[in-house]
Amino acid sequence: MTGGDGHTGAAEAFAEWGGPFVDHLAGERRVSPYTLRNYTHAVLGFLQWAEAGGRWSGDLAGITPRDLRDFLIESQRRLARRTVHNHISALRAFFRFWMRRGRLAKSPATGLVLPKLEKPLPRFMTEGQVDQLLAMPMRLLENEGADAFTAWRDRLALELLYGAGFRISELCALTYGQVDMGDGAGVARVTGKGQKTRLCPLGRVATAVLKKWREQFARDNGPGDRVLVTARHEPMGPRQVQKMLKRYLALAGLPMDLTPHKLRHSFATHLLDRGADLRLVQDLLGHASLATTQVYTHVTIARLKDIHRKAHPRA
Repeated sequence: MTGGDGHTGAAEAFAEWGGPFVDHLAGERRVSPYTLRNYTHAVLGFLQWAEAGGRWSGDLAGITPRDLRDFLIESQRRLARRTVHNHISALRAFFRFWMRRGRLAKSPATGLVLPKLEKPLPRFMTEGQVDQLLAMPMRLLENEGADAFTAWRDRLALELLYGAGFRISELCALTYGQVDMGDGAGVARVTGKGQKTRLCPLGRVATAVLKKWREQFARDNGPGDRVLVTARHEPMGPRQVQKMLKRYLALAGLPMDLTPHKLRHSFATHLLDRGADLRLVQDLLGHASLATTQVYTHVTIARLKDIHRKAHPRA
């Protein structure tokens, strides 16, 4: 594809400049499919914008800081701020990639000022709400609203999401070979974002549920077999886990906008509430940066202030 003014089109530009970058992300950095898709979309979108506006001369060296500022301004008119931040982050990584390979002397994104992001506090459940939710599969079993296989599997999924702080993708990918039952309080070795491996203590309750599930309900329980399976003994996917959670939220009368990730938020918040060290929680969550974990301190500080306001005579 060639533009009307003779400039190389965005498709050829992406093949030459975007292709090696995407291959680097997938092969060397081994980013998640979600990140790979978003970075690809961001780079291709920018090259299409540059080509359509006559700013593309066939070489990244021709892109100026002014071009990036104009792209940022136009992006803000049609995209949410967080999406804009994500796109610029992808472009910065894109320019760094070609700087390291000597094809670009300086990043045109240097000094680019982004619009401020609001930082909403992570939504989490109270300990009472978690107890109520985790009790629902057994209550349903007692009332003959679910068979034993489904009830114990669903209880296990909820116990692991909250007890170990798994991401939903980590939960669905979990195999028996990743778990060491230990002396009753098991530990799982999971691979999270960026292919980083971490150890996740499961706790005695989740370990006991997992042991019962494996011994009494799991047909295939070898080291390479998935822990969470359907009634047909096929691996459960994230959508199935999300649907399952919605069912129990409705039965428990809890807010329907709570998600599996909110159980992970609750896991972190409750640990900090009970005095866990922030860096320990960072390790348990698998966060690369402490700053990512520090958002939970705002939650606990807010709760401390609320308790102080309600209880202190001079508050």
